[in-house]
Amino acid sequence: MSAQGAAFGALLREIRLAKSLTIEALAEASGVSVRGIGDLERGRRAAPQRRTVAALANGLGLDDTEGERLLAAARAGRAPGYSPVGVRSFPRGIDDFVGRAEELAWLETLAGRPEAGAADDRGTPAGAAAQPVVLAVHGAPGTGKTTLALRAARRLADRFPDGQLMLDLRGTDDSAPEPPELMVRVLKALGVPDRDLAKAGPQAHPAVYRQVLADRRCLLVLDDARDETQVRPLLPGSGGTLVLVTSRRMLTGLDDVHRLPLGRLEPAESAAFLTSLVGEERATAEPEALQEVARLCEHLPLALRVAGNWLTTRTGWSVRRLADRLAHEERRLEALSAGDLRVAGAFDLSYRQLTPTAARMFRRLSLVPGPDVSAPCAARLTGQDLRDTEDTLEELVEVGLLGTMGDRYRLHDLLCLYGRDRLAAEEPAADIERARRAMYRWLLETAVVAGRWYEPDHGAPPASWQDTVDLSSADRAREWLQTEAANWLAALHAAADGDHAGVVEVAESLHWFSDQWIFWGHWPEVFGAAVRAAEALGDPLLEATQLNYYAWAVLLCEGRPRDSLTYSARALTAARRAGDLVQQAWAHQYTAWAHRLLGEHGPTAEHNALAAALFDAGGDLHGMLQALLGRALELRATGLDHEAIETYREVMTRLDGAGDRVEPHIAAFARVSALAGIGLSHSRLGRWDEAVEHLRTSVALTRSDGNTALESRYLLALGEVLLAAGRSAEAREVFTRCAALGPGADPQRVAEARSRLARLDAH
Repeated sequence: MSAQGAAFGALLREIRLAKSLTIEALAEASGVSVRGIGDLERGRRAAPQRRTVAALANGLGLDDTEGERLLAAARAGRAPGYSPVGVRSFPRGIDDFVGRAEELAWLETLAGRPEAGAADDRGTPAGAAAQPVVLAVHGAPGTGKTTLALRAARRLADRFPDGQLMLDLRGTDDSAPEPPELMVRVLKALGVPDRDLAKAGPQAHPAVYRQVLADRRCLLVLDDARDETQVRPLLPGSGGTLVLVTSRRMLTGLDDVHRLPLGRLEPAESAAFLTSLVGEERATAEPEALQEVARLCEHLPLALRVAGNWLTTRTGWSVRRLADRLAHEERRLEALSAGDLRVAGAFDLSYRQLTPTAARMFRRLSLVPGPDVSAPCAARLTGQDLRDTEDTLEELVEVGLLGTMGDRYRLHDLLCLYGRDRLAAEEPAADIERARRAMYRWLLETAVVAGRWYEPDHGAPPASWQDTVDLSSADRAREWLQTEAANWLAALHAAADGDHAGVVEVAESLHWFSDQWIFWGHWPEVFGAAVRAAEALGDPLLEATQLNYYAWAVLLCEGRPRDSLTYSARALTAARRAGDLVQQAWAHQYTAWAHRLLGEHGPTAEHNALAAALFDAGGDLHGMLQALLGRALELRATGLDHEAIETYREVMTRLDGAGDRVEPHIAAFARVSALAGIGLSHSRLGRWDEAVEHLRTSVALTRSDGNTALESRYLLALGEVLLAAGRSAEAREVFTRCAALGPGADPQRVAEARSRLARLDAH
């Protein structure tokens, strides 16, 4: 204990004896514990804070002069040079710290809260009001948890004059230290003599530990914690200590702690970190390559440090050379190694702690083709039931090897590469392929069932279909298809290598659903694969059908009407070979659509008429509705708005009389299009109120139906009509809604809405 602390204790004892008070009597009068007073008098603890001194002075009955003398001795005992342990003895690794500004600011806020032991002038006895603050920093391997704790300790050190101590809990070691050993280390570092520890005995060490920390303001960093059982005994029950715990685990079982999940750096922070390592000159010379290195490092601090060290020690390397080296997936983890600093080594430490079941799940998650996965999909990789799968996934989340986004799970790319390496090293190729096929088969089967919600004569899943995914409504089916899209699309591409019938079945089941998600961006892939599969099967009807779908995708999704004519012509030829009137009609329908977009009105009218006649002859009501909508669009395009309105009304009449013969989502699509068309025709005729009324109704229906593509289209149209009608305030509100639409909206319409807003702002 410091000489200053001993001097305060001697003065306290002198005054107490002069007042003829026992320690017990002073404790009762002041509210400071008997043990606390005894430790102060014997110099076993640092001089107390102001509020404790005030409590002691009050208990001793001191006047202002005597009280000031006692307070002066306490101040001397807390001189800046005092620190039984301090940040000066902490490890290196914080000098080039970049980013984490929000996290550090929050830490500073926590350190300044009253429960962290901040002094006050109310004479509150030490330990009576002060409560320790515990912050658990957790995250995946390599996210910089220890570095953040070191940085925080350096910044906060002056707030904890009774000392700062860092303990390496070695949580990833096979023989991590146990709490009793760690307690003794802390007690010795804080000046408790060996003889006192021996006298108390191991059974009393926890009580001594709590008492020593109760009246002090210390900063205690518990680095790399193994689990809750290792940490819990080390958390003080009272006093002004701030405890920073770092762990790869989330330490979910700890109560009354603040939690700070640590993820990857922001792109700007990653670039700044790399710049600090390689120098401003090299960074600014190749900014795009620097950003690519950061991206390939997954913005993971450890990977960024390794990459930066590579460039620092190889001055002849360009940043582009390293970026190209990291671009090879099979060599990336090997490249992210510098001496004994290895990204894969950091992953190894966590992987070795997994149960066999969790380790197998981790390895097999590397087979997931998309960026994330659901628990039901993951279950197909291991054959577990859903509940066991969820437990296994949560084990991976707990140890920091798996991230979450809502109810989905994600391996970041570097961990995925590591998992792939472990999979190849630990499992037979045949087992790996069986797991992949089981997942892909389930994805495609579920996609078919979900897509058929939108297909005529299908709807809800059959009673015989049972699965762990809830597809009880069309909205849930849509949600599954969209959230699992990257995975089932990859499964479809894999099936294209031989399962031609399966590919065609998936495309057929998603045909009408594609109208609900027009601007997904991958429908040409889906229907292009189905065209090749149909050709391989040698069935002209299937070929005609899939060629028509592909013509639609090229026409609308890719915006290439001229190119689409090639595919609708091929579809017509195949449909004639098959003798199928309906597919001939669809070929004419898409041909008319392409010609209309190209401004070629003669061919448009001709193919529209042929499509309508063939749909009528083939008894296809759904197709006839589309043909009528196409005819109305052509009438509008040629300035015949009165006739267009009548045609749109015919569509509405047919819908009203069809009842359940029209699939609900097809009916909604047709009704929305007809209402919008009537509104636009009214606007051309200067009937602004009728135009706005119909367009607003159309927009409301698209929103309720969840069709963001159509909503963006008709919001823009409504805004333009309002603007033309001189209702600029309403137009601004509508353009703002269109501009704010998320994924699924027509990007061209969203861009146009933003352009309209910019023009309005300019005026």
